[in-house]
Amino acid sequence: MWPAVAMVSNSQHCLGPNIYSEVPDGGWGWAVAVAFFVVEVCTYGTIKALGVFLQDLMEEFGESNSRVSWAISICVFIFTFTAPLSTMLSNRFGCRPVVMMGGFLISLGTITSAFTKSINEMYITIGIVSGLGYCLTFIPTVTILAQYFSRRRALVTSVASSGESFAIFAFAPAFTTLKEHIGWRYCLVILGIFQASVIGCGLFLRPIIIEPKAVKEEDELNEESLSLKQLQSVYELENEQTRTSISSGETSLATVQETNEVEQTEVEAGPLQPSSPKLLDFSVLKDSAFVWYSLFGLFATLGFFAPQLYIIELSKSRGVEPSMASYMLSVMAVADIFGRLSIGVVLNKVRCRKTLVLLGCVILLCIVLLAFTIVWEFWGLVVCCALYGYFMGTVGSTHIPMLAEEEVVGIQKMASSVGVYVFIQSFAGLAGPPLGGVLIDVTQNYGAAFYSCAAGMGFSAICLALVGPAKSGMCQSRKNKKGKNAGEKEKMSQNSDQPDFLELDLVLEDSPIRKALDQDM
Repeated sequence: MWPAVAMVSNSQHCLGPNIYSEVPDGGWGWAVAVAFFVVEVCTYGTIKALGVFLQDLMEEFGESNSRVSWAISICVFIFTFTAPLSTMLSNRFGCRPVVMMGGFLISLGTITSAFTKSINEMYITIGIVSGLGYCLTFIPTVTILAQYFSRRRALVTSVASSGESFAIFAFAPAFTTLKEHIGWRYCLVILGIFQASVIGCGLFLRPIIIEPKAVKEEDELNEESLSLKQLQSVYELENEQTRTSISSGETSLATVQETNEVEQTEVEAGPLQPSSPKLLDFSVLKDSAFVWYSLFGLFATLGFFAPQLYIIELSKSRGVEPSMASYMLSVMAVADIFGRLSIGVVLNKVRCRKTLVLLGCVILLCIVLLAFTIVWEFWGLVVCCALYGYFMGTVGSTHIPMLAEEEVVGIQKMASSVGVYVFIQSFAGLAGPPLGGVLIDVTQNYGAAFYSCAAGMGFSAICLALVGPAKSGMCQSRKNKKGKNAGEKEKMSQNSDQPDFLELDLVLEDSPIRKALDQDM
């Protein structure tokens, strides 16, 4: 009996929420970072490595480039479109079961894709089933990782997100060689079995609760003395006709001051777990800075997936040996890793607005995408792949965690805003690869796909540049509104006829409030 109770207690201690007095910037967060690394390998890393099978699928099913590209597009669309659903389920059931279910769906969709007989069936397996699993896995993991870190958030998320780059670096040459021996179908089976490891990663996602010391001390004081709620109920009962508030007494003034100090401590300490979080919150759309940032993500997504999907075929069309073409993805992956590491260090030390650093990376990424359309030799393509991978790493690793910064929405609103942000990206994710495929089919030039990517990245740079002015204007309007309200309150207080003495006279001699005040005096 007792060993069983001890086992239950130990399991609750290991799997229950972590309670800290402030954001730990480490602790169990390192385990969450490792889990996020594996999740990146099995989500974004896998999606971007599927370009290895593009030609095989075209030959197997006798379909055009654009038709095969729809499988990836549907997957990306479901991945991003269902982000609000992932946020809602995480708020309702917690991150751990949602991520574990997502890992099961990813594995199921990839394995069943190996047994499809048409590209339409792959739209369902890879597109819908795996796409939904990617969303249920990625969104909760990146959200809870951001809550475990504050000062090191940019660096940790950049390093952990490099799992995507390692996946591209390893999967591209590995599956290119492996499919020649066992075929693309068995490669998908092996990949699906590997993706089942995400189920285990879900166990590491212990929720975090920030409980400042001031809150604990206040709870202890409340247990020793008469609760404020009891005094308030008696006071309101005795003054029901005049509807007088307890906040006029000296005791309540001190309590209000303590409450304000506690609230200030909570804000400084970090994200508190809300007692009853909203399942889905679209109120962030009222924030103009968030709207512009979401439009940035929408247009930037056009350049996130198509280059990796078409770079192998682009290299072949420009005279690169097929055995060497697959290494273009590996070059991108290695440069991507350096980009993620460097941007994490830069954002940790930079003094200016972090969105300005991201803007510079987006502009340079747009220029590199245009360079793909004019380069025809092997080493030129290698340089373009390296530059694209580097700047893609800087943008890809920071655009979602950047939501936690105060210059966008802040850590308090990140849990609700990340689902809406990724949801808005979904439409560009659906259009990106097929749009590139249509341009390729029409022009018979794989370089044409990079024009749409560059155009989308250019529009995203304009939207990102407007985030700062929108945020500054909104803060200024809030200050003006607060100043106006304060002026009205001050004017009303000057016109009132000694309300404090009137309210204090309403306290009866035998009232518990009067007794409490006399004891304090």
